[in-house]
Amino acid sequence: MPRSLVVFESMYGNTEAVARAIADGVAAHLPVEVVEVGAAPTDPGEDLALLVVGGPTHAFGMSRPKTRRDAAARAGRPTVSPGPGVREWLEALRGRAGVTAAAFDTRVVRPRVPGSAARAIARRLRRHGLTTREGPHTFWVTGSEGPLLDGELERARAWGAALAEDVAVPAGGAP
Repeated sequence: MPRSLVVFESMYGNTEAVARAIADGVAAHLPVEVVEVGAAPTDPGEDLALLVVGGPTHAFGMSRPKTRRDAAARAGRPTVSPGPGVREWLEALRGRAGVTAAAFDTRVVRPRVPGSAARAIARRLRRHGLTTREGPHTFWVTGSEGPLLDGELERARAWGAALAEDVAVPAGGAP
């Protein structure tokens, strides 16, 4: 049976909460596993049908070691994802043709700044031969450490369900 994987990087817990909400939506259609990027497999297996990857937007894109250190220092506590981030994981990922992928990020709603980790993640997923759907999605936080804007977790659940439904029931076909 095809399965899905949601991989996330999170500093303060907002991106993790979004990843778990996405997985809740996916679970209505496909078996799903949610994995913090430091524990994520770089070879997700032959039975993978849907891969969803997300992280916070730092300095106009995906986090780097320095921006992760800065986030931990700003918080004054360890971050949810203390090790390598999505950027490093994607470098090692072994993509598979036929796998559908999607990218998401969390970003501060104000001030609105350019850049998106999700766009960069989607580009890298495509380079690995995965088919991206739905375009990159952003989920909004009110400040660097959050919280998420009202309604964002519900929006994440709905997006996860739509992604999984597309994979579970291909266009024009039966499941």
